[in-house]
Amino acid sequence: MPLEGEPSSLAKVAQLFILSLAWGMQIWVTFISGFVLIRSVSRHTFGLVQSKLFPFYFYTLVACAFLNLSIFAYYHPRELLSTGETLQGLLYFVCLLLASVNALGLSPATTAAMFQLQAIEREHGLGGEVGLAARRETYQQLRERDPKYQAARQRFFKRHGLSSLCNLVCLACNGVSLLCMALHLSSL
Repeated sequence: MPLEGEPSSLAKVAQLFILSLAWGMQIWVTFISGFVLIRSVSRHTFGLVQSKLFPFYFYTLVACAFLNLSIFAYYHPRELLSTGETLQGLLYFVCLLLASVNALGLSPATTAAMFQLQAIEREHGLGGEVGLAARRETYQQLRERDPKYQAARQRFFKRHGLSSLCNLVCLACNGVSLLCMALHLSSL
């Protein structure tokens, strides 16, 4: 028989710590690190670094989402959920689902497409320049002349776009969850 219990102080701290860790990591990876890195290293180095960091990032996000959902579910039996609690549980679930899709499917597919794209660029002496604006015309000409490059580029951007969308929705879910937690604080 489900009973709604008051979470222990340890459970409250763990929930807040895990959610804050996930959200802070998402803010850093989504809005800061990539923009700084792309202006500092070559395109292909940027891609290599991202290919190493993103699996760790997505699997850490999966672990955080799983722990958040587990702690929440343990202290909020389904039969006793209010509308707000149902929403918060759904937010944790959506984040777990999207982080898993990214970790297990989209991230490896995006990385594979990126390496295919980079191989074609290397054949044409591209990829060593720093920043997105460098040699823009050369990349444009390659897109226009090489259908294989055009297809690889479209494949990469489609996968990257879906991965980014999943990441942004997950970030929003964690942001709203933090908001819900903050609104339920009795004091600071």
